[in-house]
Amino acid sequence: MALAERVYELTKELPGDERYGLVAQMRRAAVSVPSCIAEGNARASIPDYLRFVSMASGSLAELRTQTMLVARMSLASPRSTDSCLDQIARVDQLLKRLQSALRKTSQERAAPHSSRFPFPVSRP
Repeated sequence: MALAERVYELTKELPGDERYGLVAQMRRAAVSVPSCIAEGNARASIPDYLRFVSMASGSLAELRTQTMLVARMSLASPRSTDSCLDQIARVDQLLKRLQSALRKTSQERAAPHSSRFPFPVSRP
C-alpha cells in the first residue's frame, strides 16, 4: 500500500500529456500489487495464493520498468524516482520471501507423511 501511495505522489510530477499514458499505467500496476496479494490471500488454497503473488510480482516488474523509464527521460525528480525504485526493491524482497514461505508450506502439506512422525513398517 505504501508503494502505491508513493507511486501516486511520483506520478503527480509527470507532465500532463502523460496523464493517460505512463501515469495511468503506473498507477494501475502499483494498485495491482497489493490487490493481487489481498485476493490471493483470500483464496482457499496455497497454489491459488502463489499464483496471485506471482501476478503481483509481474505488476511490480512492470512498475519498476516504467519508473526506470520515467527516470531515464527525466520526467520526474531523481529524488522521487530513486525513492520509488528503493520501495520497489523492498517490496520485491518481501514478495520473494512470501513466495518462498508459501512454497515451503505447500510442499510440507503435499508430503503425505512427515518424516518426523514415521508410520510403523510391517515386518514379515
